[in-house]
Amino acid sequence: MNSTILWADDEIELLKPHVLFLEEKGYEVYTVTSGNDAIDRVKEKNFDIIFLDENMPGLTGLETLNEIKTMVPSVPVVMITKSEEESIMEDAIGAKISDYLIKPVNPKQILLSIKKNLDEKRLRSEKTTSNYQQEFRQIGMTLGGRLDLEEWKEMFGKLVYWELELEKSNDPSMEEIFKMQKEEANAQFCKFVEQNYIDWIQDEDACPDMSHNIFKRKIYPTLKEESLFIMLIDNLRFDQWKVLQPVLSEFFHVESEDMFMSILPTATHYSRNAFFAGMMPSEIERMYPNLWKNEEDEGGKNMAEESFLEGHLKRLGYQGKFSYNKITNLGKGKKLVDQFANLFQNDLNVIVYNFVDMLSHARTDMEVIRELADDESAYRDLTLSWFKNSPLLDMFKKIAENGSKVVIATDHGTVNVKEAIKVVGDRQTNTNLRYKLGKNLNYNAKDVFEINRPEDIKLPKTNVSSKWIFAKNTDFICYPNNFNYYANYYRNTFQHGGISLEEVMVPFVSLKAR
Repeated sequence: MNSTILWADDEIELLKPHVLFLEEKGYEVYTVTSGNDAIDRVKEKNFDIIFLDENMPGLTGLETLNEIKTMVPSVPVVMITKSEEESIMEDAIGAKISDYLIKPVNPKQILLSIKKNLDEKRLRSEKTTSNYQQEFRQIGMTLGGRLDLEEWKEMFGKLVYWELELEKSNDPSMEEIFKMQKEEANAQFCKFVEQNYIDWIQDEDACPDMSHNIFKRKIYPTLKEESLFIMLIDNLRFDQWKVLQPVLSEFFHVESEDMFMSILPTATHYSRNAFFAGMMPSEIERMYPNLWKNEEDEGGKNMAEESFLEGHLKRLGYQGKFSYNKITNLGKGKKLVDQFANLFQNDLNVIVYNFVDMLSHARTDMEVIRELADDESAYRDLTLSWFKNSPLLDMFKKIAENGSKVVIATDHGTVNVKEAIKVVGDRQTNTNLRYKLGKNLNYNAKDVFEINRPEDIKLPKTNVSSKWIFAKNTDFICYPNNFNYYANYYRNTFQHGGISLEEVMVPFVSLKAR
């Protein structure tokens, strides 16, 4: 169907050659000679784009623009004027015009403006698709090699970039191809982790940046030089950081953007306690036997984070003043914003924000959230919508106003699970869908990453014969009882605790106030 154009200009007869030019290009052009006529036409017919002369008798172009925008706010309007006065341009831009042309205009200028406003999305989509088709081959060749950790970071960054770009292009066939390539990447990454994880944990010098050492390696050196805020946003994936970044760029420069690895299990109980304690879980258990809680213990598993952080800072020799705040609901978030000025007296402020984790769990348990976030794209959109209206953004603004530096980190990511695998366990086996700890586990060894000696990866050993298993890629664990029911119920939910790029490779970002 041809695009329809409304062109309002009191000298429209002089513009007949332009109108004929557009009609030859296949556009349907309607012309009027006044603002009032333009408004009447908009009431009668739907237009794809509107051209307005700024200086018409009666209603001016700006007055006509305001009326049209109240009726059809989404239709692009292009202002055409003889004047180059800055104030007129500012008024027009403030009224949300889509383009601005200075007379005399030529047909090619008009055509370019139309294409920019009507065809830009299609042209950009075609360009994105073409670029990814070229990149697809290169990514495939790279995945065929033996990647080291830095190459996996680069690979995951590329995959996130293309996921977000292809999402904008709205090309279902290309998105499907991308999903297949991402699954291949995840399968290779799981093999990489299986091959190296025990060696990393047993050799601290060879260990990459992970939950238990990132504070000492990347945060403490900064603390010795300047005051710092740490925003630990629970369950924040790298792709979610990328959709939040444009909002924060209004207030901060990105000094550095990197990733580190969550320890296994990629779950708050383990990874976040390791982050604050600067130790692996079995080491925390030995040093803090009264504070550490194992899977079978009653009570919250992350209630001692402040004590772990305090002990960690003392071992590092840090003598500055610090605060720790955990936000678990809207009321606590607003209260902290109201008292935020007090935090600037500290050298270090740590704020744990739990919303994204709560959103992930709510999406599993609540039908309304499932409908709002029924795929990866919608899940990101929901996170972004929350962030824009959250006390967390208010906190970031206050940090920027004070000129402070802030580090954004997380404990682990989350993955959208697809395929159920069967595991049999006894009553003491934990309930997580991405990892199991128990002494009588029955499973297909090919389906999981199994650890027969928990001490090999510095995890607590609750029984002499207990072992750990971790789901890989997008698999999740179900018991044989009512298998089909639970497989269908949990399929396409966001879970964490296992091995995938989305869970393990998490953002570590340093921001400096503008």
